[in-house]
Amino acid sequence: MLCGMDGVDLDRALHARMRWNAPLSAEHAGLLMDRLDLRPALRITDLGCGWGELLLQAVARSITIGPSAARPVAGIGVDTDAAALSRARALARQRHLDQHVEFAQADAAAWRGTADRVLCVGASHAFGGTEPALKALAQVTVPGGRLLFGDGYWASTPSPAAIAIFGEAVPSLPQLLEACRAAGWRVIHMSTADQSEWDDFESTFRAGRQEWLLAHRDDPRAAKVRGWLDARERQYIGVYRGVLGFAYLILAH
Repeated sequence: MLCGMDGVDLDRALHARMRWNAPLSAEHAGLLMDRLDLRPALRITDLGCGWGELLLQAVARSITIGPSAARPVAGIGVDTDAAALSRARALARQRHLDQHVEFAQADAAAWRGTADRVLCVGASHAFGGTEPALKALAQVTVPGGRLLFGDGYWASTPSPAAIAIFGEAVPSLPQLLEACRAAGWRVIHMSTADQSEWDDFESTFRAGRQEWLLAHRDDPRAAKVRGWLDARERQYIGVYRGVLGFAYLILAH
């Protein structure tokens, strides 16, 4: 449990109990890795990687598929969050993947490399939205490569309160798929987060700070943290649970 009294530990508590920053089960992630058609000697890039869990799993799977005489798996994660990248590097060392993966603190939209497999989950905002992201990622993914693209969509008609939280640019699922085709992508696989994945995502998002609060009831910041937790829970349950969806698309071009 993160139980330090300084602000750094309170900030870290926000994501402390999350596997990754998306509504995604371990089983669902395994399916997406299968559909990515991972192989040895691939260049794999995660743009908006956070603490790099998806990238590390993709690289680890590529390594176990078999050796290659061409070149080792090379993974790079790009994000602007220094704390998340520090966590990513620590995870890579713990799993003995630090010789295969590097993490760069940079704007995902400004990255100018190319890769055989590209991951971009929950980071379309870094490119200015869904459509600009799909167009930009087509320049990053080599011909014959594949992109794992995760993005939000309206699963049902949003209320004004939901639109106020997430904005008016969120597409419907049909609009999201049309945007993929308009950017030159073919949809190899599509799946969506189910309700249990969403509930676990929202619960683990709050869990680190819930634990902090329980351990620091008398801390001067406790009332503010309690208010934040309660407001987030009310928003989720009362405004966007079952309204905001999240799609995972494996795309090729």
